[in-house]
Amino acid sequence: MTSSVQTVLFDLDGTLLDTAPDLSFALNQTLKQEGLAPLPHETIRPMVSYGSPGLMRLAFADRLDDADYERIRDTLLAIYADNLSRETRLFSGMDKVLDVLESNGQSWGVVTNKPKWLTEPLMQQLNLAKRAATIVSGDDVANTKPHPESLLLACQQAAVSPAQCIYIGDAERDIRAGKNAGMRTLTALYGYIPGDQTPSLWGADSMIDRPEQILDWLQQHG
Repeated sequence: MTSSVQTVLFDLDGTLLDTAPDLSFALNQTLKQEGLAPLPHETIRPMVSYGSPGLMRLAFADRLDDADYERIRDTLLAIYADNLSRETRLFSGMDKVLDVLESNGQSWGVVTNKPKWLTEPLMQQLNLAKRAATIVSGDDVANTKPHPESLLLACQQAAVSPAQCIYIGDAERDIRAGKNAGMRTLTALYGYIPGDQTPSLWGADSMIDRPEQILDWLQQHG
């Protein structure tokens, strides 16, 4: 397969990795410590893309003062850090996508708003860190997505131009960031997209229902 796409860049949560089970576990353990009832996984899953602020908003709305918010969020993150790869895995079919990219001489990497102290251990625990050409976390840059800074840094690290990359994500900020960086973009419909969102309006080059369709897109358009 010949392709002008040299590097495929992925958002992490909800695109490359199904992290929702472990984030749901961490949130429900936090609720348990606070004497509150757990939330169904189906309720938590769409909010995972918003990170700890989204999970805190889901669980506590605006009922906390600043001190309680910080304390409970620290508890949530500590529990999560201890359970990063308890159930987290590549999305079904993504292992094939990475294998095909590598066999074709194409590189891949991760650009996420997740902080480095969580991103890097997770990638290492899943034996993905050494395979990735670049891993850019939210605190590696001054401006997180939808600003293009993190994607442009990934290009520098992978030694490619934005025109040689495609960025795949499951949130509007991912698509905006990719477009702002001058990349082609794919929306991962299998990811963590709340029901009130309309991905067809985000302006991605295409939308995919499962990871294997990345390879189909590259064959047709890459």
